[in-house]
Amino acid sequence: MDAAISAQSDTRLRHGRASLAVSFFAQGTAFALLVTRIPALQDRYGVSDALLPAFLAAVPVLAGAGSLATEHLVRRVRPSVVLRWVQPVLYLALLAAGAGNALWQLAAALAVFGVCVGGLDASMNMLGVSLQRTYGRSIMLGFHAAYSLGGILGASLAWVGAHWHLSLLVLYSPVIVVVIPLVLVASRWYVDQEAVPAAEAAEAPPVVMKLLMPLCLVMAFAYIGDSTVSNWGAKYLKDTLHSSEQLSTVPYNVYMVTTLIGRSLGDFGVRRFGAVAVVRVGTVLAAGGFAVVAVAPGAWVGMLGFTMLGFGLCVIVPQTFAAAGRLFPGASDTAIARLNIFNYVGFLVGSPLVGGLGDAWSYRGAMVVPMLLVLVTLRYARSFAAEPARYGVGHERPRTADVGRAGNEL
Repeated sequence: MDAAISAQSDTRLRHGRASLAVSFFAQGTAFALLVTRIPALQDRYGVSDALLPAFLAAVPVLAGAGSLATEHLVRRVRPSVVLRWVQPVLYLALLAAGAGNALWQLAAALAVFGVCVGGLDASMNMLGVSLQRTYGRSIMLGFHAAYSLGGILGASLAWVGAHWHLSLLVLYSPVIVVVIPLVLVASRWYVDQEAVPAAEAAEAPPVVMKLLMPLCLVMAFAYIGDSTVSNWGAKYLKDTLHSSEQLSTVPYNVYMVTTLIGRSLGDFGVRRFGAVAVVRVGTVLAAGGFAVVAVAPGAWVGMLGFTMLGFGLCVIVPQTFAAAGRLFPGASDTAIARLNIFNYVGFLVGSPLVGGLGDAWSYRGAMVVPMLLVLVTLRYARSFAAEPARYGVGHERPRTADVGRAGNEL
């Protein structure tokens, strides 16, 4: 009887892990389809260059509001319920952005998209952290690898749309038809957080921003680095390192591919060496990448720097979410929702910070700023350590803990 119950639990967790990976993948695809076709949206709606930054800034601001709303919502309904119904709405908002004609329609679609992004990011990472807790070993990087893979697919589809001069409606419609049924079916197997033992909940501190703030800073600085690559990589390669137009499109693709590879392998590194060591190595690699980009004599050396950046930054964000879950095991959903806001803070700050410094000073000098900010992570690296009292000796709990209660390893 115990063996049968254990087998059922193992199967349930595997299905939960796979279904959540599908949602991360779908989220990455949707976000890439939006951000890579911003010029097409601008042309479709006649958005001026002066007005465009306001539209783009509204998305992360509303995403932050969506994350805050999710914090309160999950006190009434499970995170899986939020994720199940918000993800289809996000795709419908994407379709609406590609189908409208009036400026107010674009504003409304982006507003809904932004709020849904915040709800999705928060609820997906809540489920990911709770699944990792149940598994008893690092699996968060794998979920974010699925997001990176979705981003690569979305960017590739966007390239096809641009190459064949497809309208946004023609580009988005087939994706919507496939993805919405896919995520709704996958949502049947989401696994919510198990009840925290009473003794552990009693010992766990409530979410105090002073305790969470080191991780919030790490999150913001990581996304400043990420937004620097996505917003300024092509311009830097072309204008500063004098690459060709074609080569200038490569850094972001290289960054996404290295992010996918690093996250696909990162969980093994965490299990072997611990989260603190992996985050430290990632931080040094990312800072080194910015340094190489800043001093690069030519485009190919600059490409090496962007490659280092991808491998370095990719491990920091997933481990920051996981660390928040460990820090507040009795209130991990609240901690993750609040931490997630600093994702958007970094995204909002990064692009204008680097752009302003580049215009006022130099883009080479501007690359030093995200390098220094990312290095702050080294100061807070101990925040990624597991508490021995909660997770046992080492970097994660023993693999047999809490998985079917019968010592079966997944």
